[in-house]
Amino acid sequence: MAGYKRILKKHSTKVSILIFLGVGIFFLINYYLAESFSFEYDSESIKNDTAYTDDISEEEVVVPPKMAPHVETPENVRSVYMTSWVAGTKSIREPLLKFVIDSDINAIVIDIKDYSGKVSFEMDSPLVNEAGSVEKRIGDIEGIIQYLHDNGIYVIGRVTVFQDPHITKIWPSEAIKTATDTSAIWKDRKGLSFTDPGSKKIWDYHLEIAENAYSVGFDEINFDYIRFPSDGDMKNIYFPYSEGKVKHEVINSFFTYINAELEKYNPNVKTSADLFGMTTSNTDDLNIGQIIEDALTTFDYVCPMVYPSHYPATWNGYANPADNPYGVIHKSMSDGIKRAEAIGVSKDKLRAWIQDFDLGAVYTRSMVEAQIQALYDIGLYSYMVWDPSNVYTKDAFWTDLEKSLLDTEDTSLQQ
Repeated sequence: MAGYKRILKKHSTKVSILIFLGVGIFFLINYYLAESFSFEYDSESIKNDTAYTDDISEEEVVVPPKMAPHVETPENVRSVYMTSWVAGTKSIREPLLKFVIDSDINAIVIDIKDYSGKVSFEMDSPLVNEAGSVEKRIGDIEGIIQYLHDNGIYVIGRVTVFQDPHITKIWPSEAIKTATDTSAIWKDRKGLSFTDPGSKKIWDYHLEIAENAYSVGFDEINFDYIRFPSDGDMKNIYFPYSEGKVKHEVINSFFTYINAELEKYNPNVKTSADLFGMTTSNTDDLNIGQIIEDALTTFDYVCPMVYPSHYPATWNGYANPADNPYGVIHKSMSDGIKRAEAIGVSKDKLRAWIQDFDLGAVYTRSMVEAQIQALYDIGLYSYMVWDPSNVYTKDAFWTDLEKSLLDTEDTSLQQ
């Protein structure tokens, strides 16, 4: 043991010397580095680094917008219309949707924004929120759309555009005015006001509505009232943005803009345009700015409102066009086909609005079917059915087998 202690004492002296030399070398190296390189982090450089970090978190980290699922457009669309009030009232909505699902109908049009200017469900739109346009008529719009999708139904959202009594109150600068007093808002014969179709703010407002509608699941956006006013005191009217401009050029600019911007937003968005029925036959713009070729070259689908009751007496030789549903549809949509084919556009872009309401005549099952038959006879197999009260002639829309059963007095399907 004594020998072991002598050895340890001898070597511990050498270890102490080595440690002392190592510590000295360490301090010499640090001194050299401190003199040769700058590691200063003043308050300004720290501030800059913090700003850079914030830039990454706020500008470079992009969260994709929420997007509900969609379904493909049917080859032949057979649709009925449902108001936002009906869509939001379960006791009325459910029987209508049952009819849609059980019948030959494969699509439905639901109001997103109607003639009142009110938006029927909440949406994330700065302009809609600024204008206070939401009147929550439909609670679970996404749930309703998903239910329809699950049952194979294509969902179209209808947006009335330039007729808008709500926006003309909120943004009077965008409203059509009277010529005698350019601070007074002009109204049509029904007392409804319009925004100026040349207002870019109004274009962007409806773009935001369309984008939001697509994001919650609407498969197609249908634009209505895309025109200048058609009635009222047309001599006492002033357009703050469109005064002196050619009406159809203003409307076509909107057609082009809304479709181009929606294409940028999502190339899968489908669009359709509702036009006056007379646009298929008239070559002028009807003084409302609508020319069918403009719509055919910009929208995915064009929907002339060829309701027989809306044609004037003696049109095409009919004393009362409403009494001649087959003839009116056959003539008007045949003209539409010619116009489309003349500019190299497929007739399949045409999708007629047909009549299932009493105006000019009491519309029966046979009169509704006559309109559909007229379309089939000219090679058009898509249509949309309008009844503002949403009470449809249900037995006009059963499949061929079901129709044959009805015709043999089997009433079990008439529920």
